Amino acid sequence: MPRLVAIDRPGGPDFVAELQRIWDAGDAAFPVDQRLPARAKADLVGAMRVGDDVERGDALVVATSGSTGAPKGVVLTHDAIASSARATSARLEIEPDDHWLACLPLSHVGGLSVVTRALQSGTELTVHPGFDAEAVMNSGATRVSLVATTLARIDPARFRTIVLGGSRPPVDRPANTVATYGLTETGSGVVYDGVPLDDVEVRFVDGEIQLRGPMLLRTYRDGRDPKDADGWLPTGDLGHWLDDGRLHVEGRRGDLIITGGENVWPEAVERILSTHPAVDDVLVRGCPDAEWGHIVEAVVVTNGSPLALDALREHVKSSAPAFMAPKRLTLVEQIPRTSLGKPIRTATQP
Repeated sequence: MPRLVAIDRPGGPDFVAELQRIWDAGDAAFPVDQRLPARAKADLVGAMRVGDDVERGDALVVATSGSTGAPKGVVLTHDAIASSARATSARLEIEPDDHWLACLPLSHVGGLSVVTRALQSGTELTVHPGFDAEAVMNSGATRVSLVATTLARIDPARFRTIVLGGSRPPVDRPANTVATYGLTETGSGVVYDGVPLDDVEVRFVDGEIQLRGPMLLRTYRDGRDPKDADGWLPTGDLGHWLDDGRLHVEGRRGDLIITGGENVWPEAVERILSTHPAVDDVLVRGCPDAEWGHIVEAVVVTNGSPLALDALREHVKSSAPAFMAPKRLTLVEQIPRTSLGKPIRTATQP
């Protein structure tokens, strides 16, 4: 029987060669997060049951980020990653002379999917051990996958296309960027700039986004299948179709702030606050309150300029209802985020 084999090495040609060797042997690969200490690596390898059997046709086990709990092992088949590669390459209009750069963590699907996409399409591929702005600019690549924080450190004009995943894209993002929506369970982004990829179906159940398509996971490593009997995957995200037919993702169901009976989505407030001249980075969350149920809190990294709560409130109220304005301001040195730039809202709880 094929088995699960760990790849515990940094990004580079050796990583790609090891992945190909594992696949040639009929086994499945589990990329290990290189930023973890030895004990954490050992615990994760054990949790993913490295060395145990996998089903024939399984290609990868990818750990979810674990920002809201213990990481789950997402099992992706060869058929699923091939479907993802075909659909993303078609949408991005990949050319024979294109050159992909992988510089995000390969333990996460946002970085690993660049590698699998290039291998499936035969596109030239460069893999870096991590993000380094100078190395990215000198890579010679034409396509790259980044997150908002890394995008800000390079000249975007250097690339034909920049695929943006992870956290919310910047309001003034360059024209050559494509904002993606997807989960580890979908093998990569499956909605590009609000438009589902070919063969990807989207529906809403009580406001929750559900997805179906050939690139979805087979199961979790513990045997649980999050899809229903008809193949629909509940995402835990709420959203709706915009008037122009594009998907709008409101956010995680658990992130919704209900204050005085009004619904406030953190990302909507973050987008407004990020345009304040004193704000360098921001996270919005709800705090329990006896009078309002919850109040909106802004956790802010400033650029060194003084900042007061009243100024933030007025900035929000200039373009949104007053109930969306924060009632609490907390100044911090850094916003806690996952490696792909997603804010960890629970990490800022008092």
